[in-house]
Amino acid sequence: METLSDTTWDVVIVGTGVSQSLLALALSRSGKKVLHMDPNQYYGGSDAAFSLDEAQEWVEKVNKDTDTSPFKDASIIKHDAPPSEDTSISPKLASSRAYTLSLSPYFLYARSQLMSALVSSKVFRQLEFMAVGSWWIYAPGHPDSQKDELGAEKVLYRVPGNREDVFAASHISMKSKRTLMRLLRHITKPNEDEASNEGDDTSMPLKDYLASQFSVPGELHNPLLSLSLSQLSQQDTPASYALPRIQRHLSSIGHLGPGFGAVIAKYGGGAELLQAACRASAVGGGVYALDTCLEDCLWRHGSEYSEHRFLLKLANQGSVQAKHLFTSAADTSPKESSTPLVEVARSISVVSATFPSLFPVAVEGAPVPATAILMFPGDTFGSPKSPPVYLQVHSSDTGECPHQQSVIYCSVALPGPEGQALIESAVDRLFQAEGLPTRVLWSLRYTQSGRLSDGEPRRLTVEDEIPDCYHFPPSSLDLAFEDDTLDLVKEAWKIVVGDEADDADFMMFDDREGTSDQ
Repeated sequence: METLSDTTWDVVIVGTGVSQSLLALALSRSGKKVLHMDPNQYYGGSDAAFSLDEAQEWVEKVNKDTDTSPFKDASIIKHDAPPSEDTSISPKLASSRAYTLSLSPYFLYARSQLMSALVSSKVFRQLEFMAVGSWWIYAPGHPDSQKDELGAEKVLYRVPGNREDVFAASHISMKSKRTLMRLLRHITKPNEDEASNEGDDTSMPLKDYLASQFSVPGELHNPLLSLSLSQLSQQDTPASYALPRIQRHLSSIGHLGPGFGAVIAKYGGGAELLQAACRASAVGGGVYALDTCLEDCLWRHGSEYSEHRFLLKLANQGSVQAKHLFTSAADTSPKESSTPLVEVARSISVVSATFPSLFPVAVEGAPVPATAILMFPGDTFGSPKSPPVYLQVHSSDTGECPHQQSVIYCSVALPGPEGQALIESAVDRLFQAEGLPTRVLWSLRYTQSGRLSDGEPRRLTVEDEIPDCYHFPPSSLDLAFEDDTLDLVKEAWKIVVGDEADDADFMMFDDREGTSDQ
């Protein structure tokens, strides 16, 4: 049987996170010899998805490997039913394999570069996408608050996503609607609104920009912040960051179908995307080696090594020779990073309810959405400076949990117990707002370090004195896939392909002979 050391490799990719897996996909038709390995026994790294038992194993590993992991303070809480509850009829946890819980539940906007690449590479045929539906804002004490069918004060409001939504919203005054429409027109067609362009200082905080430039009333500031998916407070989010992301949201609605502007991959979100990319790479000749650690890296001088400078020692696999080496900061912990890292508190909760009110069909002919986005503004927790808490509610249609249950992914840009306390409060408020007999059945809590997008492009970094060893920057912690990830992959692809690289060929694959998919 041929061993890994019997082949000289054009490129060795360490880690099966999203950047590395997309690079393997991009190289799958290049004719290059690609070795793609991961020290874990599973695909995905910080983008993996787990069953309940696998999540327990992951928690134990995270708390043991605290020096190199981007995760820490991981714990699982199993919530027993209260003594008064009839367990014979109440929802309860199913078997471990009935769940696929993702560490990377990000969604894709319809107009994202990755969506275009999945289409051009034909990988989309291996995936099933579900619509991401409404954005919701938690707004107790709203000036135009309404009552639900039982007479309770309404505290969750659907955020308008287009012109029709704005005019249909009964909780927004006509004056505010006109102001909001002027802002949305400026965001989507800035060159047609010359008057608004004069003195358009987008360096100021979003709340100041909205008030000074468009006289947008305060009760609309948080809904607009939610469309940008900023994980910072209004005061800490510059307009230069928020406006392009609001435009991304608005321009994506209706692009793939009526009533929605974003999608999520069924059966595991980002984890399912990278699995599809790795399968396509394997079909193209890439070789995969899980549970394989890179122990040492020797970059060899001398003309006799001009083609394959690297001698890479693998744990229990001997050594391999390679021309290029790509890793990620999370896998190798480079000494220095040009990207400042932040820590966020995150949780994944399996709950005993379906929240049907969160998944309305926006327009006739639109699909029933499988995901809803909720933002709980920091000021609703008693501190205007607190960052917002985001909840992504996934129905069982995502394939991540059994029927009659949901999965709630939570994130807040505060680490540790302080962040987890805000998350727990937000989940409790959701339950109260829905008025359902809901409880958490199981939850995974952890802190993750990475990068919050600041609008500045990320770059590949090169190991000191080793010209052909490249590091992908730390993963983005954003809720939507950031397109600059694909820019990084394209940069890496050009390095490997060399003079043969043509931008028009990147991720542009013909159907393989005799088949209609990858």
